[in-house]
Parts: sequence; structure tokens; C-alpha cells
Amino acid sequence: MTGLSGKVALVTGGSRGMGAAIAERLAQDGADVALTYVASPEKAQAVVGRIEAAGQRGLAIAADAADGKAVQAAVERTVAEFGRIDILVNNAGIFPYGPIEEVSEEELDRALAIHARSSFLAAQAAVRHMGRGVQGGRIISIGSCLADYAGGANMTLYIMTKAALTGLTRGLARDLGPRGITANIIHPGPTDTDMNPADAPGADGQRQGIALGHYGEAWDIAATVAHLAGEGGRWITGASIAVDGGTNA
Repeated sequence: MTGLSGKVALVTGGSRGMGAAIAERLAQDGADVALTYVASPEKAQAVVGRIEAAGQRGLAIAADAADGKAVQAAVERTVAEFGRIDILVNNAGIFPYGPIEEVSEEELDRALAIHARSSFLAAQAAVRHMGRGVQGGRIISIGSCLADYAGGANMTLYIMTKAALTGLTRGLARDLGPRGITANIIHPGPTDTDMNPADAPGADGQRQGIALGHYGEAWDIAATVAHLAGEGGRWITGASIAVDGGTNA
């Protein structure tokens, strides 16, 4: 337990995969949790059900991370429903893949909007409601181990837009440190989710690059988020933390 009783969190892209695991873990540690989703209301409501089963309040908000106004509105609705926001987890993401010469301008704009623009706008909206002092607030972004080491071809757009989150994190850490608000980024390695299942074609190739020899689970990422969100994260800010099984060791 990381002692999040009385805290309120918003997890973007929280209806599945890492986002769902993060939302559920924060609830298990005592936080009320709102989450955004795009196309799967039934999955989002199932996560809310598990949050409520943990004894906390849950809220699912339809919001496409590519729409900056929708992301800002999700922050405001979280505050309106729960009275505050203490923890923001920028988790929503996509995995654009293909040769750079085939990337359309629309694909470029969408990846930038989801990974970089929405994270900036969500943080901008959230900090207006976060307090000051030791428990001022927590902003945690989910990046990728590929942002530090490009392990293969055809991922330039993904790598670029995920790498932007590291710059955002460092800037936020400096801007918000005097207010007691921390900002950190987690870089997951190959993690068994529906976006990158451990039994998919090509998974064995990824597995060979992992020092521990196996895929991570979404709960591995959620555990580190919970640590950063809780008392243990009070003096960690501006950090890029690899949770990748040694992929980039």
C-alpha cells in the first residue's frame, strides 16, 4: 500500500492494458480514480466496477486524446465529480508503425496530438487544481523504452512522439517543483497487453532483447506508478524510470 487515501487520480486511456492496471492499482491504494476511453465504454465501465469493488469511487469519461479540448474537459469533469485532482497519469497512446516515407501528415498530427499535445494540455489543466507543499501533486507520463534506444526500423513517428514526453517531464519538474508538484516519466519495455501481446508474431525477437528474458505485465508498470504517486515519490521529480526488464541495459 502506498497510502493514497483521500487522493483523486485521472488516468488517460484507462480502459485497457497498462491504463486499466494503473487505474485499478491506484484504487487499491486508496485513490478515487477517473479514466478516459475512446471506443470501448463496456471495458471502461468494467474497470470502474473493479475500482468500486476496491471501495473507491470510479468514473469513466469518453474523451479522445487526440482532441485537446476533450482532454481538458476530462480534467475539469474529474474535479467537478470528485472535488479535486492530485494525480494525473498521461497514459493514452497509439503505436504507429511503418516506413517514414509512407507516414501521412494526418498520421503525424494524430500521433503528436495523442502523445505530446494532449499530455501538455492535461497537465496544464490539472496543475490549476493541484495544491502546494510536499503533497502538491503528481504528474506521471508513460513513455517507451524505444524513446531512449531505437531498437528497430519503421518506428520513427512513435519514437519521436514518445521522446517528446521526456522533455515535457523535465520542463514540468522545473516549473512545478516550487509548488511541490512532481513530474516523472516511466519507460516500459515489452509488456504483455493487447497492443503488444507476448504471444504475437515477432514477440520472440523482442523477448531475446530483454535481460530478464520475459515480457513484463501491466501490473509491473502500475506498481511503479503507484510508488511515484505515493509517499515514496515525494522527492523524485524530473526522472525517467525504465521498467523494461533490462531491455535497454
